[in-house]
Amino acid sequence: MNTNLYGTSLSLLTDLYQLTMAYAYWKSGVRERDGAFHLHFRKAPFGSGFTIACGLADAVSFIENFGFDESDAEYLATLKGNDNQPLFESAFLDYLRDLKFTCDVDAIPEGTPVFAYEPLVRVCGPLIQCQLLETALLNIINFQTLIATKSARVCLASRGESVLEFGARRAQGFDGALSASRAAYIGGAAATSNVLAGKLFGIPVKGTHAHSWVMTFESELEAFLKYADAMPNNCVFLVDTYDTIQGVKNAIIAGQKLREKGFEMIGIRLDSGDLAYLSIEARKLLDAADFEKSQIFASNDLDETIIESLKAQGAQIAVWGVGTRLVTGGDQSALGGVYKLSAVRDAGEDWQPRIKISEQTIKVSNPGVQQVRRFYDEKADGQSNGRTALADVIYDGSTPPAGNCLAFDPLDITKSWELDGSTPHQDLLVPIFRNGARVYDAPDIHTTRSFTQQNLAQFSGGVKRFVNPHLYRVGIEAQLQQTKTRLILKARQK
Repeated sequence: MNTNLYGTSLSLLTDLYQLTMAYAYWKSGVRERDGAFHLHFRKAPFGSGFTIACGLADAVSFIENFGFDESDAEYLATLKGNDNQPLFESAFLDYLRDLKFTCDVDAIPEGTPVFAYEPLVRVCGPLIQCQLLETALLNIINFQTLIATKSARVCLASRGESVLEFGARRAQGFDGALSASRAAYIGGAAATSNVLAGKLFGIPVKGTHAHSWVMTFESELEAFLKYADAMPNNCVFLVDTYDTIQGVKNAIIAGQKLREKGFEMIGIRLDSGDLAYLSIEARKLLDAADFEKSQIFASNDLDETIIESLKAQGAQIAVWGVGTRLVTGGDQSALGGVYKLSAVRDAGEDWQPRIKISEQTIKVSNPGVQQVRRFYDEKADGQSNGRTALADVIYDGSTPPAGNCLAFDPLDITKSWELDGSTPHQDLLVPIFRNGARVYDAPDIHTTRSFTQQNLAQFSGGVKRFVNPHLYRVGIEAQLQQTKTRLILKARQK
């Protein structure tokens, strides 16, 4: 979390109702009551069969720096109620000044494929502290998870060819641009055009030149030759300013001049027109001129659907520059992540499960202090490093499954399935903070990017296809389902 970019505490990155609830907790004498909150989403974005968890490292940084400074308290003191009196009394503002984070936080590591209803983050501790983290955690995790998922889909469509993230100019503000560059890289993009993201996160940076460079000179060929003189080791020529085929021919002339000086043209970039046809024709021209190793780059509002279509048409594109539809989420502007209370307890007492019910089944929450267990088939072929993900089970961490595991569909309890207790498995939520102290060392961004690819390889192709993906099995463990049903019936009687 780049707190230095703002020059102020970020603890007020919250909705006002988080603070009004915190004040009410404080006033009503339950400030030390513990709550268990879970961050999850109800539906995968883009109609995808999977989602990539992302944003944890920034969330950890936010939590480590969480605390209200004097300027925060001074600002809150200016807020008024509808009687024109202070919204918060001064003793509460003193409480906030002295507040120290003491919660336990568990989360699923970045780069892990996750699914609807699974807790990506679990926060347990004093209600006030848990509540005050909600908005920031949702802001960080929702956006980066959305973009990492989009990036993973785009990279699947490219079938191993490089994807470059070119979206800074179209991103939602500079923080959106930075977060998107980070998440896109974790999702699989090979590089970014965003130089600040390169500096801050260590992401490789790539770039060519724009149409304005070509338009500056009297001819396209002159522009290419001048650029080659200035940047002989970075020559990707943008060839569609005037006439694309002639532009390719001019790039070849510039490439030949480069070669005479001991340098090689990296390639050309197409940014408009029929990319399939133009790339095929450009490839013919390049090969005929002995530039078989020069790559064809393409941009122009690409996404996974367009890339998949271009591949099917035989496009000769080797590098894909994806901008607007990657860094904004394209056809889906947000991940619908939520943060729900699922249990409470007083000091020295056991957790008491809580549930939110709704007329919409999809909005009924899961109770308890939850964990996610992923089961594997370890007899799979080498494409998935010897194991394939079979199913996930959400269970109450206080009562882990013993023996065979019976699980129910989250939206239809008439559907159930059972796994042998000896099936290999692992729990996905790992400790991040204990009693406010960080106990987790986040891997570097390159390791996380590799982790994403390794994890995606453990899922069948059906889960990863774009149209009508296979529904990966996620279930609620039998004991937790019994608790959920009991709480629903009790709530309906109120």
